[in-house]
Amino acid sequence: MSFSVEERGRPNTQDYRVFFKNSAGKYISPFHDIPAYANEAENIFHAIVEVPRWTNAKMEIATKDPLNPLKQDLKKGNLRYVANVFPHKGYIWNYGAIPQTWEDPHHKDSDTGCCGDNDPIDICDIGNKVCSRGEIIKVKVLGTLALIDEGETDWKVIVINTEDPEAADFNDIDDVRQLKPGYLEATFDWFKRYKVPDGKPENQFAFNGEFKDRDFAIKTIKSTHEFWKALISKKTDAGELNCMNTSVSDSPFFCSAGDAETVVKSVIDKWFYYEK
Repeated sequence: MSFSVEERGRPNTQDYRVFFKNSAGKYISPFHDIPAYANEAENIFHAIVEVPRWTNAKMEIATKDPLNPLKQDLKKGNLRYVANVFPHKGYIWNYGAIPQTWEDPHHKDSDTGCCGDNDPIDICDIGNKVCSRGEIIKVKVLGTLALIDEGETDWKVIVINTEDPEAADFNDIDDVRQLKPGYLEATFDWFKRYKVPDGKPENQFAFNGEFKDRDFAIKTIKSTHEFWKALISKKTDAGELNCMNTSVSDSPFFCSAGDAETVVKSVIDKWFYYEK
């Protein structure tokens, strides 16, 4: 299964979008049409890279837009960039999300006591490769950190790209602690302080900031996959989320490839095509 991306508009503008296509060259939603599992039997997941390592532009899946392209987040009407919080430069991993997952804002997590943040579950890829924006990778799950972001549960799942030359050495969170000393501490520090330059207080964490292990993280991902299933089948309220998809045929939000192309063409009519 292969995917490709198509950029519309110019990077570092409010018009910039990254649309996704399947192997047949048809437009799809990265949120709803890319399978969560790359290999379910081995608990290997797909991950969408929103922000490549060392970069600062806060790109994200546009969950409220048709077909959910990547776009840059806005803060008070301005493009959002994450500050360099010393000694870190931008994001310190390839940062992204697992498709077909959803942290349900109506569900109070029994472990954290907080509801979900209304987004796909986030990942931090610790592999050596600096990925490209919109790249789809296959990942092994190693553990997770439970960030409490303004009263909402915002899981940060630690993963490694299965194509990383060292991937076989990483199987649980303790392997990260042993083989990449300081990386988990830096990750905790980054998430604790990254909003401080914007005038916000330090973030809080469940479990006193302890990283939970692989099994716990996989259980959490699977529960958010079940929440997504309820979302895409309209068994729960989607609110402002756009669930337009081209692959879940029994979903009330299912659309044809032609309808999906019409959505993208409407974007082209508004903005110009950016050629790399």
